[in-house]
Amino acid sequence: MSSNDLREEAVSTEKTQPLKHVQSPGVVETMERVEEPKKTLWEKVKTPGSVYQILISAAIAIAIGFAVNTTVDKVPVAAVDLCGIPGRIWLRALKAIVLPLIVVSLILAVQRLREMSRGGALLARWTIGYYLFTTLVAIFHSTILVALVWSKQFSEVDPDSRTVDKDLQKDIDSRSAYQAHDIVVELFDTLVPDNIVAAFANDILLGVLVASIILGYMIKDPATSSILRVVREIEGLITIAITFLINMAPIGIFFLIMPNLFKLDIKEVGINLGLLIGAGLSGMAIQLVIVYPILYFAVTRGNPFAYWFRNSPAWITAWGTASSAGTMPVTLKCLQARGVPDTIAKFAIPLGTLVNMDGTAIYLPITVTFLAATQGQVITPGQYVVVFLTSTLASIGTTPIPSASLVLIIMIANSINVQVTGMYGVITAIDWFMDRFRTMVNVTGDLYGAAIVTKITGIRDPIVDADGTIIETIDEDENGKRNSQV
Repeated sequence: MSSNDLREEAVSTEKTQPLKHVQSPGVVETMERVEEPKKTLWEKVKTPGSVYQILISAAIAIAIGFAVNTTVDKVPVAAVDLCGIPGRIWLRALKAIVLPLIVVSLILAVQRLREMSRGGALLARWTIGYYLFTTLVAIFHSTILVALVWSKQFSEVDPDSRTVDKDLQKDIDSRSAYQAHDIVVELFDTLVPDNIVAAFANDILLGVLVASIILGYMIKDPATSSILRVVREIEGLITIAITFLINMAPIGIFFLIMPNLFKLDIKEVGINLGLLIGAGLSGMAIQLVIVYPILYFAVTRGNPFAYWFRNSPAWITAWGTASSAGTMPVTLKCLQARGVPDTIAKFAIPLGTLVNMDGTAIYLPITVTFLAATQGQVITPGQYVVVFLTSTLASIGTTPIPSASLVLIIMIANSINVQVTGMYGVITAIDWFMDRFRTMVNVTGDLYGAAIVTKITGIRDPIVDADGTIIETIDEDENGKRNSQV
């Protein structure tokens, strides 16, 4: 097989067989493609942590949740909390390995990129460019759609519905202190934490990411570095933990979804609330069904929907956990199965987990317009420009944890003088539900982005010897030819 054929095979995201690590004399990280025997549908269903098991568990959880919700007047809080214990434990275990995973992934990815000359700059440029482009597209079509369509559908509510009770006012006041310029200040503060240990302890992911990249670049001699040997050992342990947690995903997702549906007050869903949900889901559907598939097909010429379905464990987990960070181990596992090089996946996914928040970008203009319209305020074109700019900046700086956007909604509303009244309570009431779809969009964007960047850059994993020294890298001349043909 020629080197060109091998490279084309490595970046194919449609017909790629799973990769298998094999041992050969003097080489510890060669990759060989193996043909797996075709499994029957029942064998696929029985596979621990398979997409079929995850889909079935999610469907059963939704069915039970809605059945209980519609037949029981009020589910006791204790019952909801107790039912959610297995799901919370599973999610906490996933989050526990996120920081170590980010550190080892970026150190190893940067080490490989240092040996590729132009490879590092090429990967960084296309990855950041993709994330920024999709975020701008997401906010643009969301702002246009809500300004032209949904703002006219929301109806003004009576003054009683705008009243703010004591608890809600306390919640609003605590979140109103966050101003637009605070995003910029906080962004740069977290880039260089004054205490790296505190950054780890407080889950300051952006600071950890930057520190990991710098550490990976500072390691000059991979062959003799004891740090790299430790990092590789830790990566192996994390891989074992990820495999176990993915096998437990059907159980974890079941107990995350079902208790939340117990809390949903279906009877209180009014017209405005239904329209808010419809506006949010329609904007996210445009990103999922139109924007990402068009980009994927334009670059790879592959079937975007087949690719999306094959990676369903990642976006289903994202929907179940409402956490991009918690889903990251599953996302990396899916990309490995699709044949995306580790060098790309371990750089693009940690970065995307922090800055690629397209679902949040779509939702912010919709919620601010909802607040204004239900209070009888009309947002002017100039104010929509402010919403566009602040939403772009805010979505990039959003923490990848559940419901982080609630603070940003108040900040953007204050920036265009939209009063935050009792209707904000409506937004918070359904945020747990909408947050799952936002996270699913965010993770889907990461999945498509990894495949697109792989195709454009032509980067593939190098072969390293027993000491970790890279003995074969990408041919940049051939890589340039491939880029010119994309």
